[in-house]
Amino acid sequence: MSYPLTEPFDSGLMDTLDGHQVYWEICGNPKGKPAVVLHGGPGSGASPWWRQFFDPDQYRVVLLDQRGCGRSLPNACDDRTAMRDNTTAHLIADLEQLRVELEIDRWLVFGASWGSTLGLAYAVQHADRVSELVLWAVVTTRARDVQWVTHVMGDVYPEEFDRLLAQLPEAKRDGNIPAEINTLLMSDDPHVADQAAQAWCAWEDRLATLSGPLQHHSRSSDPRRRLGFARMVTHYFGNCAFLADDAITGHLDRLRGVPAYLLRGRLDIASPLRSAYEIAQALPHARFDIVEADAHGAGDDSVERLIAALDGYAGRD
Repeated sequence: MSYPLTEPFDSGLMDTLDGHQVYWEICGNPKGKPAVVLHGGPGSGASPWWRQFFDPDQYRVVLLDQRGCGRSLPNACDDRTAMRDNTTAHLIADLEQLRVELEIDRWLVFGASWGSTLGLAYAVQHADRVSELVLWAVVTTRARDVQWVTHVMGDVYPEEFDRLLAQLPEAKRDGNIPAEINTLLMSDDPHVADQAAQAWCAWEDRLATLSGPLQHHSRSSDPRRRLGFARMVTHYFGNCAFLADDAITGHLDRLRGVPAYLLRGRLDIASPLRSAYEIAQALPHARFDIVEADAHGAGDDSVERLIAALDGYAGRD
């Protein structure tokens, strides 16, 4: 069962000194164990739902909207300059800047989906600042993952994938689909950009609905939100997270002493399960759970397991 929703006791905008202002907030116990939440997307923002994973008496929980989304400025929904200086390296630098400004020595890193990629990328660079890792819907956003979420899943859902491809000239349909869609999303023509946003979000909705009637995310019907989200996702996916292929997997030895809990749904078709499996196999202090019935979102069983993991780490220094 989730914890009651608590309100932040502090918040602000952090000036990154390169044109961005990153929104952050803190909830829970001001003297509790520090933890940072890394939302998915990229571009989903840190919704209040994330706060409910943490015991508010035990944790000091830091949430932030990553560059270009949520309450951070500029916002990709409205301003194409939000894509400037917006790479994984910049997001990692933001995390370190925020950690220092909040006078936190080490924190637990909690992330999902894209947030798991960012969490791993941050952790291999700053392992001494990570007390524990709790990651679910684990994905590495390598070229193989991007190929999977487009062309491989396109063989599973050919009709829906062809609708996405129809946005592109035939000569562009066999290559890097997110990068090509991003070109349309950044168009000076608002109609072209919106058509691409609708197509990309429809594809995301298809992958998020494993069975039954297609479930549309609320952002899909909001022109502003779908444009910002699609811009952010394709910006990062089209560049394979702006990371070398082995940026995470080639440096997991740095995390050998970090306790980690990893969780994936067996039916999560948004990325290959083997990516998460390989991460877990390389970390001797990792526990890896596969929830047989879960897709990309967290069902009740996944939520309970994640909360149990966080509860278990609450008393560690």
